[in-house]
Amino acid sequence: MRRPVAPRGTRARDDRRRPEVTVDRGTRPSRRPVPSTRTPEDALAPVDAQDTTDQTDAATRPVPEATVARLAVYLRVLTTLLDEGRGTVSSEELAAAAGVNSTTLRKDLSHIGSSGVRGVGYDVSRLTAEVEATLGLTRPHAVALVGVGNLGHALAGYGGFAQRGFPVAALFDVDPALVGTTIGGVEVEHADAIGAVCAARGVTIGVVATPAPAAQRVCDHLVAAGVRSILNFAPTVLSVPAGVEVRKVDLAVEMQVLSFHVARRHGTVPAAGPAGELTRPADQTPREAVSR
Repeated sequence: MRRPVAPRGTRARDDRRRPEVTVDRGTRPSRRPVPSTRTPEDALAPVDAQDTTDQTDAATRPVPEATVARLAVYLRVLTTLLDEGRGTVSSEELAAAAGVNSTTLRKDLSHIGSSGVRGVGYDVSRLTAEVEATLGLTRPHAVALVGVGNLGHALAGYGGFAQRGFPVAALFDVDPALVGTTIGGVEVEHADAIGAVCAARGVTIGVVATPAPAAQRVCDHLVAAGVRSILNFAPTVLSVPAGVEVRKVDLAVEMQVLSFHVARRHGTVPAAGPAGELTRPADQTPREAVSR
């Protein structure tokens, strides 16, 4: 059967009443607050034109090794500026004095959370303190030098180490003619006393300036004494356990690198063959190829 159709103009009414729904248009549900990542100080902090790095993240981000080396150069320049009474320095001027471009400098300084002021530059005193803190120079580091021959004697007598926070606290050698002598106000002691003396004087950095055959044995004594940072001038590779940092300085290697650049400027560097092998005239020895 067909359902009856309600007359036009009227609606079929349901016997059941629908509940009335009222909408209060005067109020709206409150939005959840979004936590802000900016502090009140951020709005007032000076920002360099090209450097907006978050300083909080910079405090926990590891600093690349290459950046650490350049920070030491920046510190040398900043120290000179402080001595001259300078209050501020631009990124361009600081970069030029350090031998890098301004982009590299700003990127390096972003790792330590440092920023300059647009149109003014960096505060020299503040930036110096920030670099010193990053490099761990807020306190002096006692240095022990082993091997006071020609090179070691020169290193021991260099006053610049103490001025930069690295006083030489102990000197060691095995030569009876050297043990008992004094260099720069520090008495040379026998190498057998490395462990006891380093522990007593709080040595944190060891310098190895011995002949290559003795270097590893000296290094082992320093590590056993609790020294975890070693500067090696000996022409050999030192083996150390995990947690010990070794920096190697080989003057002969540096001279050889400079020799390559001298030869290249004079056009005497042999060209590489198809297989990457160096080629030279048949009647020429390898030494003649770079020394003619």
